[in-house]
Amino acid sequence: MKKDLSSIVSVLFFIAVLAFIYCSIMPQWTVSSDKPLSEFSTKRALAHIKTISRQPHYTGSENHTKVANYLRYELIKLGLETQFQDGYTLTDWGNLTKSKNIIARIKGSQQGKALLLLSHYDSAPHSASHGASDDASGVATILESVRAFLHHKKTHKNDIIILFTDAEELGLNGASLFVTQHKWAKEIGLALNFEARGTSGPSYMLMETNEGNAGMVKNFAAANPTFPVSNSLMYSIYKMLPNDTDLTVFREQGNIQGFNFAFIDDHYNYHTAQDDMEHLNINSLAHQGSYLMPLLNYFSNADLNTTQSVEDYVYFSIPFSFISYPFSWVIPMLIIAFVLFIFFIFLGIAKRILSVQKMLQGFIPFLGALISAGVLTFFGWKIVLQIYPQYSDLLNGFTYNGHSYIAAFVLLSIAVCFAFYHFFYPNKISANDFVAPIFIWLLINMAIAFSLEGAGFLIIPVYFGTFMFGFYILTQKYIPVLNLILAVPTLLIIAPFIQMFPIGLGLKILFGSAILTALCFGLLLPTLGNFVQKGSWSILFLVASIGFFIKADADSNYEKGKAKSNSLVYLYNADTNKAQWITYDKNLDVWTKKYLGQNPGLLEGLEDIPLFSKYNSQFTFAAAAPLKNIAQPTIDFLTDSIAENQRYLKIRISPNRKVNRYDIFANEKMQLYNIKANGVSHLEQKSKIFKREGKKLLSYYVVDNEPLVLEFNISTATVFNMQLLESSFDLMENPLFTMEQRADWMMPTPFVLNDAVAIKKTIKPTPVAIQSPSVIAEPKVYRKKPIPVETVIDTTK
Repeated sequence: MKKDLSSIVSVLFFIAVLAFIYCSIMPQWTVSSDKPLSEFSTKRALAHIKTISRQPHYTGSENHTKVANYLRYELIKLGLETQFQDGYTLTDWGNLTKSKNIIARIKGSQQGKALLLLSHYDSAPHSASHGASDDASGVATILESVRAFLHHKKTHKNDIIILFTDAEELGLNGASLFVTQHKWAKEIGLALNFEARGTSGPSYMLMETNEGNAGMVKNFAAANPTFPVSNSLMYSIYKMLPNDTDLTVFREQGNIQGFNFAFIDDHYNYHTAQDDMEHLNINSLAHQGSYLMPLLNYFSNADLNTTQSVEDYVYFSIPFSFISYPFSWVIPMLIIAFVLFIFFIFLGIAKRILSVQKMLQGFIPFLGALISAGVLTFFGWKIVLQIYPQYSDLLNGFTYNGHSYIAAFVLLSIAVCFAFYHFFYPNKISANDFVAPIFIWLLINMAIAFSLEGAGFLIIPVYFGTFMFGFYILTQKYIPVLNLILAVPTLLIIAPFIQMFPIGLGLKILFGSAILTALCFGLLLPTLGNFVQKGSWSILFLVASIGFFIKADADSNYEKGKAKSNSLVYLYNADTNKAQWITYDKNLDVWTKKYLGQNPGLLEGLEDIPLFSKYNSQFTFAAAAPLKNIAQPTIDFLTDSIAENQRYLKIRISPNRKVNRYDIFANEKMQLYNIKANGVSHLEQKSKIFKREGKKLLSYYVVDNEPLVLEFNISTATVFNMQLLESSFDLMENPLFTMEQRADWMMPTPFVLNDAVAIKKTIKPTPVAIQSPSVIAEPKVYRKKPIPVETVIDTTK
C-alpha cells in the first residue's frame, strides 16, 4: 500500500513539474490594462493591431495603402523622420511586385553598426486574412517598444533602424528591396525580426547566421530576456519547414545576422480569415514584448561587432534560464558519459548486481515499447485521417482538435510502455533493465555528435539518468526522492519537444512525439519501472488516452471560429472561349456544390499552368460555368527582333480591368536569356541563362494596375510558347457574378489562388516574316492605338 501511494505521489510530482514548465515558459494571465509609459503595454500594442488588422491588407489592395500611411503617421508621432522606399524586385521565389517599405531611424551617440528592428506589414493574399498575428503583432510590438524606449530619453550608442517591409507574404520582396537597394543596409550589424506562424503559444527565438553563433548566444544571454524559449536544435527544425522570413533575405543577400521571434501554436489560423483580433492570444503578444524591451535596451548600447563569431555554441532554455556551451564540448561530453556508463556496468558486474544475460533481456521491453509506440501512432494517425477525411481540408496539417490528438497519442504511448514492463516485470525492475535505455540514448547522442551538433544538449538528461543508475550500483539503495529530483532535467529538456514537434511540423509527425515519449519513459525507468501496479497504470493511461480521442471526436466538426476551408475560381479560357468553375477542394461542401454540382468532373486542360502552392495543392474538380463579358488583357509585342541567332522580345501585358496577379508560363524547352521584368532582373540570376523549374516563369503581383513588361532573348531555333493567367481577387464582389456568401463555419482556403476571376490566354504575336539573322527585323506593335516603337540597335559586327 505504501508503494502504491509512492507511485501516486511520483505521478503527481511529474504532473506538477510539467505544469510548472507550461506556466513559466511564457507570460501568463496577461492583462491589457494600462502600464506606465516607460513600460511595454499590451493594451497600447493591441490598439495598433486593431487598426492594422481591421480588414485584409495584402500588397496591391486599397487597405494596404491605408495601413502604410497609418504606420508612417505613427512613426512621425514618435518624432522620427520617416520615409517610404518603393521599387520592383523579382525574388528567388519567382515573384515580382512593387514593394513599399516604411523606414525610420533613431540616431545614436556613436558611429558604428546599427541595430535593425524588423517586421512586415502586409497580410496574406487570397484568404481574407486580417494579418492580426502575422504580422500586425510584430509591427505593434516594435511600435510600442520603441515608444517606451524613447520615453526614457536615455542616450544610447547605436543607431536604431526601424523597417516595416512590404510583400513579405509574396516572396520577401520588401526585404530584398531594402537589402539590395537601400544604403542603410550596409550599416546594419544585427537584426531583430518579429513574426508569427500561428495565433498563440510561446514565442520561439531562432538565430540566423552564416557563420558561428557563439557571439549571438553570448549577447542574447547578456541581454537577459525574462522568458527565453529556444535551443540550438530549433533552427534545424525551422529549416525543415516550408517557410522563410525577411531575416532569411538579410542573412543570404546582405550577410546580416539576427534573431527571429515567432509564436507558432494554433497554426490552423495561419494565413486564414481567422488570423484576426479574436484569435490572437494576448499572452503571445506579451511574450514578444518581453523579448524586445530588454534586447532593445541592451543592443542599443552593445558593440554589435561582438555578435560575429566563427565558433558555434550549443544552447537551450529552461524556465527563466538560458544555458550554452561550445560545440567543442559535445564529443568530450559524450565520451565522458560513455566512460561513466561502462565503468558502472563493470562495477555492477563485479559486484554481481548486473549480468550480461539480464542486461540483454532488458532491451526487449524497452525496444518493444519504443517501436510499438511509434508504429501504433504512425498508423493510428493514418486511420484517424480515414475516419475523418475533413481533416485534409486544413492544408497546414494541424487540426482544430490537434492538441487533443497530441495528448491522446502521448498517453497511449505511456500506456504501451507500462504494458510492456508489466508483462516482463510485473513486480519491479532491477538495475539490469536500466542499461538498455541509457545505451540507446548514448547511441542517439553519438549520431547527434557527428551529424547534428546543435542537439548536443540532449546528452544532459542522459547524464542524470546515468547518475541514477550509478548511485544504485554504488549503494544498492533505491531512494525514490533522489530519483524524482534527478528526473527533473529530463522533463525540463525533453518534454517540451513532445508537444513542439507536431505543432511545428504538423500532426503527421505525431509518431516522433510517441517515440520521444517512450525514450523519456526509459530515462525515468528507476521511478516508473518500480511502480507496483504497472498493469493498472497502463489501463489508467489507456482510459485517459481514449478520453482524449472522444474529446477529439466531439470537436471534429466545423463551427464559427473553427471554419472549414473551401476554394473556388472562375476560369475563362480565351483560346477556347469556354469557362469553368474550378476548386482545390477534395471534400466539396454545400457552398462549392452550388457551383460545381453534385458530381463535378475531374479537372482537365490546365497542365500548362501549374500554379505554385506552398503545400503543393492541385486543382481537383471542375464544372462548366456561364460565359461572362470579362475584359481581356492587351498583349503588345513592343519589340521582336533578331541579332546573331538571338531573338530579342519585349512584351507588355496591360490589364483592362482591376487585376491582382499575372502568372506567366513558358514551355520547358524554351531557354530564356537576360530576362527582365518591369526593368529588374532576377535577384538570384548568376548567368545570362534564366534558371527555373518547370513551366513557371514568374508571378507578378500587381500594384496600381501597372502593366507587366517582359524583356528576354531566346534562340532563333526555339519555338515561342508562352501562356498567361490573369487573376483578380474579386470573385465575391464582382458585379458580373451573383455569389452566395459563405456560411459562418466556412472560410477561403489559404495558400492557393482563391475567390478569383481568372483568364487563361496564350501569349502570341501576329505572325511576321523573320529576316536574315544579320538584319534586324522591323518590330511590329499590336495595340488599339499606335504608339512609338522602341529603337533597336543592331549589334551584329
